[in-house]
Amino acid sequence: MVSKKVTLTNKTGLHARPASNLVAFVKKFQSTVTIINGEKKANAASIINVLTLGAKQGTELEIVADGADEAVAVEEIAKYIADLKE
Repeated sequence: MVSKKVTLTNKTGLHARPASNLVAFVKKFQSTVTIINGEKKANAASIINVLTLGAKQGTELEIVADGADEAVAVEEIAKYIADLKE
């Protein structure tokens, strides 16, 4: 299991469109990916779960991956979230 923290800088937060794009991005990995916002945990492959995080600009999220490509998954997903512009 590998984890990394990343701050969401996207002005609109993780609302429907960026969350949907994130879920599609996460599905390319074999590992099980969880995103944590404080006490809330979400399966990153589920749009409904990701939306329940209520992540807004400035929120620190923890990306946790467990599986065959966990190290690559965590790095790429953290970079993806950090680079969100929408």
